[in-house]
This record gives sequence, C-alpha cells and structure tokens, in this order.
Amino acid sequence: MAGKLTRLTAKPVGQEYARGRAIGTIESGKYFGLLRTPVSGVLLAVSEAILRQPKLLSEAPYREGWFARVRPTNWASDREALQSPDAAKELLGNQIRALRVRCFTAFPDYEMYEIGTECAAVLVKLNELLSKMAEGEVVHIISDDWTAPIEMDRWSTETHQPVVDSRKEGNLYHFLVRKAH
Repeated sequence: MAGKLTRLTAKPVGQEYARGRAIGTIESGKYFGLLRTPVSGVLLAVSEAILRQPKLLSEAPYREGWFARVRPTNWASDREALQSPDAAKELLGNQIRALRVRCFTAFPDYEMYEIGTECAAVLVKLNELLSKMAEGEVVHIISDDWTAPIEMDRWSTETHQPVVDSRKEGNLYHFLVRKAH
C-alpha cells in the first residue's frame, strides 16, 4: 500500500529500546512511518543491505529483507503481547481483504499498460524497456490479449528473463518480469 519503498533509516545499534518504540523509519513516495520493535530489547544489528536497497523489505522479508535483530530484555512479559503466527496471519488477511490490496511477488519499478495491443507488439516494447532497466528491476505488464500467457512463457524461455509472477483478473493478464541480465 505504501508503494515502492524509497528509504529506510535505523536507530543506533547497541542501545536498548522499549517494546513499541521506533527503531527506524520507512518511506515511499506516498507514505512515511515508524518501524517499531515488537519486544523490549537491545538492537543488535540492522541490515546494511536493506538500508541500501529498501525494496528488499517488501520483496524478501524472510530472507535478505530482514530489518533488525533485537535481543529481548523482558521476554517473560513481552511474549504475552505477541500474537501467534495464525492470529497474525488472520489479522493481516482481513486487512488485505478490507483494503482490497492486490499483492504481487515484487513491487514494480515500471508499468506497461498494454490494453488493445497485440502481445507481439507488447514484447517489442518490453525488450526496449528492459534495455534501459538496471538488473533486478521489475516491470508490471497488463494486457488484455488472450495469447499473452503463451507468448510471455515463450518470450521468457527465449530471453532468459524470468516472469516472477502472473495472474488473470477478469479479462486482464498481469505479469511481473525481473530483469536478470
């Protein structure tokens, strides 16, 4: 919902922070917010990779997209305030449905709205855009051409550019392509 993340900041490592206190900030073109610690503890580490490349936070939160490591200092009482994984999943699922959020594997750096355009022409435009993109950047293609799924699969195999997500919504096809090389 925040859009493409553009900047993350972190509080100093080695200090103790109370549960719920800010240990950093998160920014996008349309959002600014605080990153809060779920437990009281000492901030042990902050990911340098995520400070350099903020979109890792949304694209790989359980791998290289981690933000901070905290050593709990009041685990006995803080543990009771935490939700179980199932309860957290249900809460987030309800919020996603209520807000009608469409979640994709990655947040796109570029958009291509190609309604009424044959897929062959879309692929020419996609190749042109990819030539200008940096490795790792993502483009979201929206097409209403019924041949798009077959053509995108063929194109991906030939170019070795991965389609990292795809879906059909109504009469529209959505594809996310991450530039590999």
